[in-house]
Amino acid sequence: MSDHLIVGSGPLLDAAGHLREPGYALRPPFDYNREVIAAPAFRIKDWDYYLVNDEQYAVALTFSDLGYVGLVSASVMCFADDTFKTTSETVVLPLGRMGVPRSSDVGDVDWKNNRCSVRFVHVPAGRRLSFSMANFEGDDDLEVEVLLDQVPRDSMVICTPWADDPAAFYYNRKIVGMRARGGFRRGALFHEFSPADSLGLLDWGRGVWTYDNVWYWAAAQGHQAGQVVALNLGYGFGDTSAASENMVFVDGHAHKLGRVDFGIPKGADGAYRYLEPWHVTDDGGRLDLVFSPRIDRTDYVNAADVIVSDQHQVFGTFAGTIALDDGSALCVDGLRGSAEHIHNKY
Repeated sequence: MSDHLIVGSGPLLDAAGHLREPGYALRPPFDYNREVIAAPAFRIKDWDYYLVNDEQYAVALTFSDLGYVGLVSASVMCFADDTFKTTSETVVLPLGRMGVPRSSDVGDVDWKNNRCSVRFVHVPAGRRLSFSMANFEGDDDLEVEVLLDQVPRDSMVICTPWADDPAAFYYNRKIVGMRARGGFRRGALFHEFSPADSLGLLDWGRGVWTYDNVWYWAAAQGHQAGQVVALNLGYGFGDTSAASENMVFVDGHAHKLGRVDFGIPKGADGAYRYLEPWHVTDDGGRLDLVFSPRIDRTDYVNAADVIVSDQHQVFGTFAGTIALDDGSALCVDGLRGSAEHIHNKY
């Protein structure tokens, strides 16, 4: 199946508030405007998610306004002992007032309360992430200061509708493989991210979802044979008949893939075995990867079976081969990343 490449520009939504053109692009083609969305404010979901990693640690920062609730969250993953810690702060009924910018290229986040401070700002050199959270783990506070620069030439942008709800849409950009420098402090621990081996990504999402959704998403980034190699793979979310979000990036240049399957192993009871090896493939025979899990960052919320979030974000490494657009084979080994299976009802 051929994916539709968007080449136009202009508003994301038409006069009725519906998605104008499903498909994918390598840079954001459309302007996002909350005021013309054909859905109430409590259904609009805007978020910025950053992840920075090297071979020792990863730090993930989430700033989201999900309509009737806001979420400010931080996670620290340690690859030496396969541990993680996630702490979140919730905001009741933000309804678009948290100051999430309309563009992934301009506009800043500047927000704080009595526990957290979040500043994601554009600077001439790139993007500066400043984050602090009191009592992140017990009495230990968390402070993060990172500069992301050398933004790749290409990124993954997708415009996805839902077949059963014309007011629902997903406008998403993933920038993977930005050079990172800085560090984080958690209590007495300080870790420096060196630009020689540290990379960062942004998952920028805006839209209106249907109530009950499942998605699969994987992202990886690292240095392989002197090149920066990055992956963005996903499926299951919305109507992706116009385009998938699957790409491999080599030194910032995108190679488009078709539909993928994560090949998560299952036990005799039919339940996923997240910490066993996954076999990641695509429908064009270009992707043949083994994902070796190390950490299952889980989170589960169930409020009277009305608001449900069942999350498995699994961190590990990818190894195998990918056929690039010119037919050459890209071999990866020990490429660090994550692959997730999420089920949300809200």
